[in-house]
Amino acid sequence: MYNRSLSRELSLLSLGLIKDKGDIELNKLQIEEIFESALDTLINHCRDELDDCELNLENVSQNLLDSELKEGINSSFGSVRDELKKAFQKLESVMNSLSVTLDFPKLVVSSNQNDIREDVNHRISSIINNLKIIDFEIDAVMDGWRLKRLPRIDRDILRLAYVDIHFLNTPVAVACDEAVNLANKYSDKQGRKMINGILRRLQRVKVK
Repeated sequence: MYNRSLSRELSLLSLGLIKDKGDIELNKLQIEEIFESALDTLINHCRDELDDCELNLENVSQNLLDSELKEGINSSFGSVRDELKKAFQKLESVMNSLSVTLDFPKLVVSSNQNDIREDVNHRISSIINNLKIIDFEIDAVMDGWRLKRLPRIDRDILRLAYVDIHFLNTPVAVACDEAVNLANKYSDKQGRKMINGILRRLQRVKVK
């Protein structure tokens, strides 16, 4: 399950590096190069998130220290602050360990788990080779909207969900959940709402 989730995310990042117009031709080597760029993007994204968390943690720690200085060492909040300090110290330790393992996706993919590479290759190829029909069928359930009017990231999330449902025989509920997870991470509030609605309609069409 984790491998599939990782390959979906890498597929999404890879698609963002490819123009989404018809008549695209990419060989396996070109897709592999795009995949490597997407992998680097994912790792850098993880590092950026870690940096943000670290900055937030430093700000909270500083606010805690400032509060302690204002209240005085004998404050009734002393014991609470002590517990918070211990919690922050533990968080810092966890984050330091996490920073060392951020290359895990690359290690996984470059080891014996070539199934991830193959899965990404298959997903991208399925979209490239069937882009017109995929977009046409998604358009058909968009209820007054057009796929081309959505941001690129939202279009690609929907295309990946379509491939999951129609090409990979992924259970519809699983495909929709995975698409929503990607939307929660990469899209905005409006995009998440739109994707949810389209996927529900796409799900009803598939069930029928």
